[in-house]
Amino acid sequence: MTREDLFHAVAKWGSAFTPEMIQGTISLYAPLAIEPEESRVTRDIAYGPHERHKLDVFRPEAGPPAPCLLFVHGGGFVGGDKGKAGDPFHNHIGAWAARAGFVGATMTYRLAPEARWPDGRDDVIAAVSHLAANADEYGIAPGKIVLMGVSAGARHVADVVANPGNADGAFAGAAMISGIYDLRLAEVDHYKPQYYGADPGGWPLASSKAALAQTTLPCLFTISELDPPDFQKQAFALVQARVAETGHWPRMHWLARHNHISSTSQIGCEHDDLGPIIEEFVRSV
Repeated sequence: MTREDLFHAVAKWGSAFTPEMIQGTISLYAPLAIEPEESRVTRDIAYGPHERHKLDVFRPEAGPPAPCLLFVHGGGFVGGDKGKAGDPFHNHIGAWAARAGFVGATMTYRLAPEARWPDGRDDVIAAVSHLAANADEYGIAPGKIVLMGVSAGARHVADVVANPGNADGAFAGAAMISGIYDLRLAEVDHYKPQYYGADPGGWPLASSKAALAQTTLPCLFTISELDPPDFQKQAFALVQARVAETGHWPRMHWLARHNHISSTSQIGCEHDDLGPIIEEFVRSV
């Protein structure tokens, strides 16, 4: 399938966040997902006590310690998973990271409504702390863990940047793909109340925008052309806040002709628009 064929198929769903868009995009990109070298993958490592406190580590070919990319999946706070052996997603992220010469790590975390803010942040902190404490075992270069989250995962990563807790100093940068940063602007949907509480009046306390505007940590952000309006507003608000605080734009990339799902589903495939951006970022921090 050519790049133009992919974009034509994605375009038919527009920016609507519907089951048809989600499943259609997954079906479109699943056959293109690259597979890991299973002999270099260690699966279901426990980084905490909960049954969903699991991560997979994907190692590159033998060499010196390498940067680590920790991927945090999306799923509207109520779903999603790192994937198991044989699944296209999100094994393709780990496989791509290892192919690029990085240590790849993919994690699961607790889900709403059992989990409530800031449990997602705490789970990412626990995963980072585990990777840092076992860096020698996993072949991770000291101080070279980079976080990457999409959608709800980007939200959790943003929370870690805002309040790193025990992970302070343990990670070198963060990439946030189509995230929510200002809860005052966020649309009230079926998912957010399950994580942030039924009363939107309390949501602004969970906002990370001010911290992201001020941070000196290297950060990368993306927004897709066909992301729903809620995410478009969030990207705009973040740019405004960062410019007001520093006088400079954040490192923000606009992914032409992609939607909320295709942005990360494409990583590693022949027509990958995002992977090279992430790779350059990881190498630069």
